[in-house]
Amino acid sequence: MRITVAGEEGDQGALRSLREWLVREPKLRGGVRLVQHPPAPDRLGSIPDALLVTLGPGGVATAVASVLIAWIRRRGGDVSVKVTQPDGTSVEVSATDVRGLDAAGVRAWVAEVSRALAGGGGSREAGGSAVGG
Repeated sequence: MRITVAGEEGDQGALRSLREWLVREPKLRGGVRLVQHPPAPDRLGSIPDALLVTLGPGGVATAVASVLIAWIRRRGGDVSVKVTQPDGTSVEVSATDVRGLDAAGVRAWVAEVSRALAGGGGSREAGGSAVGG
């Protein structure tokens, strides 16, 4: 799956930050790669474009959903993460402020996003949204 990020800080720093969170998850370790474009002629260094997460058996969608929700909650503010599956279907998770969610709200949000990532679609509007497409 391909993951892109849009937010206040700028996509480049956010992608690197999200990558750090994803590689800490044992089910995703070794399967997360930062995709970078070659630098423009007037720039030094590559520009991160997206993250690629290798799909595998055993709860990868739930692992990705859990990390995405935790990362978004930690960041606060306005951030949007789009996950595109190899078949072209995508889910976008955005949250203005999800810090106020209680444990039950977080579990429900993770379950909803996990279903969307696994192909079940869905939407949720409790401090944020997950929209299957």
